[in-house]
Amino acid sequence: MPDIAAAGIKTVICNRPDPEVPPAFQADALEAAAQAAGLTFHRLPLTHQTMTPANVEQHMAFAEETETPVLAYCASGTRSTVVWCLGQAGRMSCDDILRTARDGGYDLDALRPTLEAIAAQKGG
Repeated sequence: MPDIAAAGIKTVICNRPDPEVPPAFQADALEAAAQAAGLTFHRLPLTHQTMTPANVEQHMAFAEETETPVLAYCASGTRSTVVWCLGQAGRMSCDDILRTARDGGYDLDALRPTLEAIAAQKGG
């Protein structure tokens, strides 16, 4: 966490469920380390089953209502990227969302129909 703070990150969002990692890497331990490094820490463990509209909204609120820049993490970064993409639907063009994900190393083109459907629901 000190290295993350030294890199300029101000807020950390934990998208990794505790059962995926040993106790030393679970949210309680990482929250304590984040706070000791002067970082804000939010928990929003995500799985395929919990990637709900309410959790997408919560993730966006954590990212937008806190000091930036924000680092969200999970096991590989995919869930954190997917939740960000879903939260951007209707705010950014689908092409821009997917390009941003691709630039970060995530090919999420399979999300296009979902992103387009969310955008259409939002009137975008």
